[in-house]
Amino acid sequence: MGLLRTRRSAPARPPADPAPAAAPVVERRESRLSSAAARVATWCLRLLLMIAALVVIGYVIGKLWVVVLPVFLGLLLASILWPVAQMLRKVMPDSLASLLTLVASVAILVGLGAVLVPVVAGQGDELVDSVVRGLDDLKELVAGPPFNLGEEQIGNLIDQGISQLQQNAQTISGSVLTGVTAVGSAMLNALLALVLCFFFLKDGPKFLPWVAGWVGPKAAPHVVEVSRRSWSTLSGFIKAQATVGLVDAVGIGVGLAVLGVPLALPLAVLVFFGAFIPIVGAFVAGALAALVALVANGPTTALIVVILIVVVQQVEGNVLQPILVGRSLQLHAALVILAVTAGSSLAGIAGAFLAVPVFAVGTTILRYARSQFQTEAQMTRASAVARQG
Repeated sequence: MGLLRTRRSAPARPPADPAPAAAPVVERRESRLSSAAARVATWCLRLLLMIAALVVIGYVIGKLWVVVLPVFLGLLLASILWPVAQMLRKVMPDSLASLLTLVASVAILVGLGAVLVPVVAGQGDELVDSVVRGLDDLKELVAGPPFNLGEEQIGNLIDQGISQLQQNAQTISGSVLTGVTAVGSAMLNALLALVLCFFFLKDGPKFLPWVAGWVGPKAAPHVVEVSRRSWSTLSGFIKAQATVGLVDAVGIGVGLAVLGVPLALPLAVLVFFGAFIPIVGAFVAGALAALVALVANGPTTALIVVILIVVVQQVEGNVLQPILVGRSLQLHAALVILAVTAGSSLAGIAGAFLAVPVFAVGTTILRYARSQFQTEAQMTRASAVARQG
């Protein structure tokens, strides 16, 4: 009975309250969610600031395009001529070496034009005759089955085309004037680019110390390193594309000459310069070569030219591009296409030409910044571990 009374007299334990144990878990979850939301908001703000900065930079570049374009062209030309100028510096003053290098390059371009103009003029009549014959063949084709267009209907179509041309005569004349103005502007930009190229070649080694003196001792090493890497990327891109363009031009030009296609040499030169607009330039130049072959030699020769261009492009894309251009730029083909498309939509042919090197330099700067951030983070972790130890 005493034991029974003892058990009855023991007070009953209150049930355990789970709230105090669950509260910290809920608080930790809410803390993690708020921290994640804060990080997302911070990165969104950074992204918006970066987009705003890019928009402002693009707006300023667009307003100063008359100055920016010659500077870019001068830098590209200087990157091509720099090895020659460096070699001549060993035996003559810097100014004379730079001037001689620039004059020699201009003379080579003028000589190339002097060779191509007679070729185009000599084969131009033949090509025009081929076009006329091709139009006559097309007229006979549409006059027969399955089109069965009579001469009267064909004449009506021609009259409609002439009337459309007459109605749009003012627009066409305005386009011609715009083209003449564009040619004049291009010549002015080319002249200014040559002048700037001369100064880049002459005073190139002085630019980095000058820039380092302006930015201060703390930022000077980073500015110098970024400038050197950007210059290496730019010169590597130009050399790689020149090699690729030369291989394409020789392969396609020899094939066109063997097939008897008119304007084989000018088309080969066009293929060479088209290679400086990666992927898109080669496609356009190859399509033009196939079109000339179709008009002048017929569909069989045009088909052979297409096969030839595809074979050469496959060799370039699978062998030369990964070895040469891939090493210098380290860019995916999709990024290259997007860069060329964006550049052409913003600044036409000049934008398409400058898009890839500018994008490559930008990625070089971003890679350097990322490596610096990673190095700084590693040093911070190492110092924290050393303090804890």
